[in-house]
Amino acid sequence: MIYTVTLNPSIDYIVHVDGLKLGDLNRMTKDFKLPGGKGINVSRILKRIEAESTALGFLGGFTGNFISDWLLAEQIETKFTTISEDTRINIKLKSETETEINGLGPAISNEEMQELKQALSAISANDIVVLSGSTPATLREGFYEELIQIIKDKDAEFVIDTTGKDLLNALPNKPLLIKPNNHELAELFDVKFESMEDILPFGERLLKDGAQHVIISMAGDGALLFTKEGTYRSNVLKRPLKNSVGAGDSMIAGFVGRFAKNNDPVEAFKWGVACGSATAFSDDLASGNLINELISEVEIEKIN
Repeated sequence: MIYTVTLNPSIDYIVHVDGLKLGDLNRMTKDFKLPGGKGINVSRILKRIEAESTALGFLGGFTGNFISDWLLAEQIETKFTTISEDTRINIKLKSETETEINGLGPAISNEEMQELKQALSAISANDIVVLSGSTPATLREGFYEELIQIIKDKDAEFVIDTTGKDLLNALPNKPLLIKPNNHELAELFDVKFESMEDILPFGERLLKDGAQHVIISMAGDGALLFTKEGTYRSNVLKRPLKNSVGAGDSMIAGFVGRFAKNNDPVEAFKWGVACGSATAFSDDLASGNLINELISEVEIEKIN
């Protein structure tokens, strides 16, 4: 089984405004609300590629009910920990430029943290747990490491999709996959990349530091997969870009969903590229039909 953990989920309130004027009255041309949070996005894409998952995390209030009801309607299994405060709302303002205003997230009590850890303890050997996204400000430092210890004690695998200290501290525990983009990678090591060749030593360094597989997404320049057997590059699929939210989560879902079936990282990478690209070409997360349409267009080349 695949489990996803979203510590700071949200409702993503997506608002379209033509000719935004700050300090003035603006009227929306359209708006819609979606369940947000990186692990939740992973579970939603896994469902579209016929890979079952169970979504864990913290949900509270009427906003939390919106998310749980949505996932129920999509027939995604959930075992969320109920918290006393409301799940946050993030505003995605789309005008001539795209602006995001993200909520801080609710306060999480020690009892609620313990309940989530208890829920995670139900996993077993050979399960895969996807740990994704930011943490609420009130979570104690090192909470991801506490969750990773539970996963390791159960002989399960884990994927971690976060940045900074949480990512670096996870590497000695040998995550199945990490997926920084090129900007996150540059920030992680305080460097600047002028070309794809500049990225290669840092992908290899992440492998050396413990990651089993590393994907580095490079937006319009495709993506790289680093494995102990070699380094691979994907082509760039061509469609009008519509959405930057969730493409990385979709890539992780495609990789994990496929890898769980055949343990082939290159084939899993191909599915990751198809899923990530399909979301970038969609208003919401990708549909199963579009993913299946794109999979035949993905080309993977071994470069090292």
